[in-house]
Amino acid sequence: MQCKHSPGTKPVSSHSLDAFSVSLGTIMGGYLIILCTVLLLATSVATSSELGKGKEKSYQDFVDTHNSIRAEVGVGPIAWNHTLAAYTQKYANERIQDCDMEHPSGTPYGQNQAVGYGEMTGEQAVKFWGTEKPNYDYESNKCVGGECMHYTQIVWRNSVHLGCARVKCTNGWMYVICSYDPPGNYVGERPY
Repeated sequence: MQCKHSPGTKPVSSHSLDAFSVSLGTIMGGYLIILCTVLLLATSVATSSELGKGKEKSYQDFVDTHNSIRAEVGVGPIAWNHTLAAYTQKYANERIQDCDMEHPSGTPYGQNQAVGYGEMTGEQAVKFWGTEKPNYDYESNKCVGGECMHYTQIVWRNSVHLGCARVKCTNGWMYVICSYDPPGNYVGERPY
């Protein structure tokens, strides 16, 4: 093994270099194991989440679609919240095996859920919830002619934080969920 050194510096002896190589190799091997573990964990998390894959560019797709529907009735914008998104992603990961649209017990957040076959993006899910708009009668503050509470959660004026997740279930279906803070749909209160 040859080592080059700058003029005026002492060459490193092969004995000290070998000891250095062994120590460096041991240290680097340890770092390599840690790096592989971190990459493995990151990959397993990334594969369970479908956010950012396919047609969906980012969480901004969820935000933009919500805000478009909210603007139609003069409700201010909703903003993405990473903590709320992490909470929602954790719950979505629990639904991968069954794709059931169950609300988690004791959640402090409002939620909308959707399940669909194929590539159901977050934007498509939010637009689907928004199709309930004609079923909401503002004057009576009731759903008439069908379900409307997914829509009213979207436009709930006090819900200003949003976190969503999208996962592909083992049966091939897509599960989409959005959480809202503070929650909406309080009995006797209008959304806007």
